[in-house]
Amino acid sequence: MYRFLLSRQWVILTLVALLLIPTMIRLGIWQMHRYDERSARNQLVSDALKADPVPVESLTSPGHAVTRLQRYRTVSAEGRFDTAHEVVVRRRVNADDKVGFHVLTPFVLKDGTVVLVDRGWIPADGPSQTAFPEIPAPPRGEVTVTGRLMPDETTEASGIKDVKGLPDRQAMLIDSEQEARRLGSPVLGGYVVLTAPEPKDGTPELIGRPGKENAPLNYAYAIQWWLFAAGVPVGWFVLARREARERREAAAKRPAESAPAAV
Repeated sequence: MYRFLLSRQWVILTLVALLLIPTMIRLGIWQMHRYDERSARNQLVSDALKADPVPVESLTSPGHAVTRLQRYRTVSAEGRFDTAHEVVVRRRVNADDKVGFHVLTPFVLKDGTVVLVDRGWIPADGPSQTAFPEIPAPPRGEVTVTGRLMPDETTEASGIKDVKGLPDRQAMLIDSEQEARRLGSPVLGGYVVLTAPEPKDGTPELIGRPGKENAPLNYAYAIQWWLFAAGVPVGWFVLARREARERREAAAKRPAESAPAAV
């Protein structure tokens, strides 16, 4: 009754099913790896944001590359803002996806070392974005700032092309080494996203906390792939049973149809 399984059609169907099962299992395992990676990153960010502030000099130094474990750590710094040498970073969006600038202001520590502080987002004055925009001033004199430590931006990590020949005091990427050459002063590696003190009148607009990656979605995808893998043999078995039943019913009808009619 099941000799039809040796037909060309069913051999191909069986081979496809046998190929799909391990493929779907592997896809489920890959999604679980993605779930673990995203969960670990979310935990890392959460731990960094909850940690007590530490002096920025204790985590970075001139030429230092901020590590994965140092990223998002809350740091503090004492010194003064150097608005005469601040720059704006082009093509940045706010929470409403409006295009503008990030304000990058050198913050001079008591020993003369500089740390770059991203004070937040401001809208662009016009479509050309060639003129240096009007920027609200930060607090004057000696102040203490806190924020999240971030690594220098690169084209590879951000996808932003480092365009050359920009208008004066404008940049595409936040690069401490590049700013050190421009300022002629030692600049701590990375930069600080300002969280306090908050600006007057809410401008520049502070950059929001980093969002969490959707790790549960990968978990759901993994379960989905494994259910698909389990469904393949079930589907194959159902199709084979149906085929066998239809062939059996067809075979039962043929003798009755071929029998001579009674006189």
